Amino acid sequence: MPAGMIHLRGFQRKPGKVPPEGFPFTLPLVRDLEPITFEAPVTFLVGENGSGKSTLLEGLAAAMGLPAIGGADVARDPTLAAARVLGDHLRLVWNKRTSKGFFLRAEDFFNFTRRTRETRDELNDLAEEYAEQFTGYGRLLAVGAMRGQQSALDRRYGEDIDHNSHGESFLLLFRERFVPGGVYLLDEPEAPLSPQRQLSLLSLLKDMVARDAQFVIATHSPIVMAFPEAQLLSFDGGQPRPVAYDSLEHVTLTRDFLNHPGRFLRHL
Repeated sequence: MPAGMIHLRGFQRKPGKVPPEGFPFTLPLVRDLEPITFEAPVTFLVGENGSGKSTLLEGLAAAMGLPAIGGADVARDPTLAAARVLGDHLRLVWNKRTSKGFFLRAEDFFNFTRRTRETRDELNDLAEEYAEQFTGYGRLLAVGAMRGQQSALDRRYGEDIDHNSHGESFLLLFRERFVPGGVYLLDEPEAPLSPQRQLSLLSLLKDMVARDAQFVIATHSPIVMAFPEAQLLSFDGGQPRPVAYDSLEHVTLTRDFLNHPGRFLRHL
């Protein structure tokens, strides 16, 4: 597998900057944050809900100024107010700075599909309105402009994004929006994906790493976190620490359940 590029080498709390009171600085992870170094083009943040991995990922997105896919921009999203405060207290360390990339939370994907559908409907309505208002060459130009934008959406995301499964649409979004040399922060991208689609995501990650993309991904999926040569940082038990794949509870518990489901189910 190609070694790939590590654009963002790591981050840490800005020295000497006094943190404000309140969330997220009430979290021990954030309050006592130690420098974090990325040692592979793909890094997975793993741990139980509430361990702080999503909070830290959101703060990193704010510090980087990445655009958000699906929801409002990180700079304006009211649900990311705490992330912006955290981001202002983070110092980024780059090997090679890049402005390419984006931040995506799985729950924002459904906003993305809604907005895409609404935009397509608005373009269709405008095309019909212009067809009634104008005549001749002006009509041709106005209607053609609306239909052209509509066709561009169709080519990029399918003629009707709602007719695809969520997993198909999610992967299509990634295929269209990933570009070489970008840094991508993804929060639980496995949420709408079946196991087979998760394998497709791994294949896509491999292709993009070969094109110098970097990924930092918060995940619970043993399939996703099995990406070869990925860095695994566990957020369970305090500060993030490197862990081996086979030592993760997500992995051992899933493996034990699949091998002996009856042993678990008889206690329900």
